[in-house]
Amino acid sequence: MTLRTTLAATTAMLALTGMASAETMKIGITQNNVGVDSYQTTYEKAFIAAADENPDVETVVLDAGGDVARQIAQMEDLIQQEVDAIIIWPTNGEAVIPAVRKAHQADIPVIVTNSNVAEQGFDFVKSFSGPDNITQGARSAEIMCDKFTEMGIQDEAQVVHITGQPGYTTAIERAKGFEDRLPEVCPNVTVVDTQPGDWNREKSQQVMEAFLVKYDDIDGVYAGDDNMGVGALNAAKAAGRDGIIFVGATNFAVGYEAMGAGEYWGSIYQSPVDDAEAALKTAIDVLNGEEVPFLNYFDTPKITQDNMGDFTKPVF
Repeated sequence: MTLRTTLAATTAMLALTGMASAETMKIGITQNNVGVDSYQTTYEKAFIAAADENPDVETVVLDAGGDVARQIAQMEDLIQQEVDAIIIWPTNGEAVIPAVRKAHQADIPVIVTNSNVAEQGFDFVKSFSGPDNITQGARSAEIMCDKFTEMGIQDEAQVVHITGQPGYTTAIERAKGFEDRLPEVCPNVTVVDTQPGDWNREKSQQVMEAFLVKYDDIDGVYAGDDNMGVGALNAAKAAGRDGIIFVGATNFAVGYEAMGAGEYWGSIYQSPVDDAEAALKTAIDVLNGEEVPFLNYFDTPKITQDNMGDFTKPVF
């Protein structure tokens, strides 16, 4: 993208944004793994589209491909380019902290998007923009408990849990939200096993196949997103195991369709377009000297077969 200039920029505005010339805001982003699922693919497209619509913004868009070392190298590159702000979607919430600290030390504000860094890195981050993943996990637990109660099995149900990528903050937080909330609302429901599905539908199907062999009685499946949840659903359908309640977090198009078919019970509605646009707006607000909350959450409501008509089908 060619560097654009803001003709109306004044000296006062430049002092406010911390930029040394009349050049526009140069914002770099290093993403987690664009090719791993349709959410991240849609996020990237929405981010680029939003940036292209803003004549005051130039972007450097990078993808770590799920590789921590590559993301750290990308952070180093963005620092060397002297971008005005960096947005990072961490591949690993702990491993990227030294690179985030280095950007902070270079006086480059860092905005974390979608999945936060670990708490020890908070001092080096200007703002987190994304969903409240702990709340999402808790809401998924409530969806599942409500359904079990409706079915009359809230005192005996057994659940298996498929998590996202190990070490990934979103996976950790959604798991914590679910595991902390479920015993509060349904104290007699048992989580019999937990395994990672790495945000991958095929791997999650394999995980569920192993669960079905190991456990004769599975009443519910909680998956960290619908991509994994539908993988688990596919395994259950192939094995002829009916009556299992599937609940996810982050409603994908495949989850929405499975809900419409009566095969998948509920999830959490989250838009990658909102996610991307919120991250870019947060970075721009920071560069414009505006007050931005450290935890800049957008709402992600519950969606089930009962209320799915209130929501449009996800585009990812």
